[in-house]
Amino acid sequence: MKFIVSSNTLFTHLQNLSRVVNSKNALPILECFLFEIEDGLLTVTASDSETTMITSLEVSESSDNARFAIVAKTLLDALKEIPEQPLSFDINLGNYEITVKYQNGQYNLMGQNADEFPLSPTLGDNAVNVQLDASVLLNGINKSIFATADDELRPVMNGIYFDITNEDMTFVASDGHKLVRCKTTAAKGSDRSAFILPKKPASMLKNLLPKEAGVVVVEFDERNAIFTLERYRMICRLIEGRYPNYNSVIPQGNPHKVIIDRIQLIGALRRVSIFSSQSSSLIKLRIDENQITVSAQDIDFSTSAEEKHTCQYDGTPMSIGFKSTFLLDILNNISSDEVVIELADPSRAGVIVPSQQEDNENLLMLLMPMMLND
Repeated sequence: MKFIVSSNTLFTHLQNLSRVVNSKNALPILECFLFEIEDGLLTVTASDSETTMITSLEVSESSDNARFAIVAKTLLDALKEIPEQPLSFDINLGNYEITVKYQNGQYNLMGQNADEFPLSPTLGDNAVNVQLDASVLLNGINKSIFATADDELRPVMNGIYFDITNEDMTFVASDGHKLVRCKTTAAKGSDRSAFILPKKPASMLKNLLPKEAGVVVVEFDERNAIFTLERYRMICRLIEGRYPNYNSVIPQGNPHKVIIDRIQLIGALRRVSIFSSQSSSLIKLRIDENQITVSAQDIDFSTSAEEKHTCQYDGTPMSIGFKSTFLLDILNNISSDEVVIELADPSRAGVIVPSQQEDNENLLMLLMPMMLND
């Protein structure tokens, strides 16, 4: 059985699929790509039993229909070194011997019987179907994935919560210290529905979506979701369980509002946090009339730092402590020039929003404070 395919096209598709493959697998066959040739179309599948990615590409001169598996790492490492040219695959379906011929040479490798490769799960009759633009999905994942948790005791926090209504779609992520709520009216469902997308498939979509255009079709039931892109299809197991009521933890009516240049504040935090306690990364924000003082100290090493910057603020002077790494994460995931920090008191969460929201979007980030020593 033979077929010819472009080396660059094949390598690009396999590289995107390879992110699914785990270094350790319960089933040895999951270390392989599944190749299926049918009527001049090559479909390649990679799976870790919870997430499956499928892609298709045109081949020429295919002599027959066939299914076989190839160890992913060996094939990828071999293709990485070949410049763009036609590759000729010759497969002996009797013993799965594979010869890959290229301009100046050939590779010989052993394939495997594809029958052991697990079948992709299917959705139930009650599956929900939602369609949204690739750029909207990418934006929602980009702005929320950094706030997901790694919590074995509360697995529902380890993914992005998609909250869908007939008016909008909200992407939510929280690790208990920080929370992101990104609401968009550029996507909606026909009814109220929701699911929790685990971090691994979310980060795979984050890598794929920048190269995709057009509409992404999302179908899901209680257990699985299918994302159909222009050139890829991803099937993944969802996180089961109830996501906490995220709106109830967002403090309302915060009286103290600080407007500050985002890049300026990021620079101050990066410089000052070098001198914070290594164990806590605590930085203190002292807010006075039109001035913010960013300070940190490490008592163990007798080091400290302080910077003063102008801001817009006309409320009562107050101080609040935050973990600098978390605050930097939040500021780096907001795109506006200025941010508004809304505060109630030093013991309640700070709400951080862009001074100007993007079109069709309402973005809110929240950060729990840390106790100040003084």
